[in-house]
Amino acid sequence: MYNIIGKVLFFFIVASLLLSGIALFASRRSLTGNIYLAGFFANVLDFFYLPLRQLFLKFSDIRILDKWMASLKNLAYKSNFAKTKKRILLAPHCMRSLDCPAYSTQTGIQCKSCGKCVFTQLKKDAEKYGYKLFIVTGSSFVKNILKMEAADGVLMIACDYEINKVMRALKGKNVVSYGIPMERDGCFDTEVDYQKVLNVFETFKD
Repeated sequence: MYNIIGKVLFFFIVASLLLSGIALFASRRSLTGNIYLAGFFANVLDFFYLPLRQLFLKFSDIRILDKWMASLKNLAYKSNFAKTKKRILLAPHCMRSLDCPAYSTQTGIQCKSCGKCVFTQLKKDAEKYGYKLFIVTGSSFVKNILKMEAADGVLMIACDYEINKVMRALKGKNVVSYGIPMERDGCFDTEVDYQKVLNVFETFKD
C-alpha cells in the first residue's frame, strides 16, 4: 500500500515539475511571440505560483516571474478582451505629479486635468476610446470599482507584479483583463511608454 502511494506521489512530483517547467518556458517565449495553449500554461503557472515564487525569490528575481506570467496572460486573454463592450482603465497614482491637486475617494484619485502630469492626456484618450479612467493607489481598489462599474473588460497600466496579481484576482469573475507594463515602476515618478498605451487603445478599438 505504502509502495503504491510512494509511486503515485513520485509521479505527481515529476509531472508537476515537468509541467511547470514547460509552462515557464512558454511564458518566457511569450515575450517575443505567440504561444500555443497560452491559456492552459497560464493556468498551470497560477496553480504553481506560490512554490514558483519562492524559487524565484531564492534563486532569481520574482519580477521576472511576474513579467513572464503577465505577458503570457496577455496572449491568452487578448481575443476575449477584444470582445468586451464596457471597459475601464486602471492606472497607478504613482504616475501623477508630486504636487497633484486631486483628492482621493473610495474609487481612487479624482483627476482635475490640471496638466501637471500624463493623466490629463490619458483621461482624454481613455474617454476617446471608450474607457473610464480610474487612478488607484493599490490593487485593493479594484473590487470597489467593479462593484460600482458593470465592466466586462479591465485594462491596467501597472508594474508586472500588480498586473499579474489583479489578473489572478479577477480570474473566474466574468471580467477579462489586459495589462500594459510600466517602463519604470516604484512608489513615485513612475513612467509608462505612452505610445504603447495608444497602440493598445488602437488594437482594441471598436
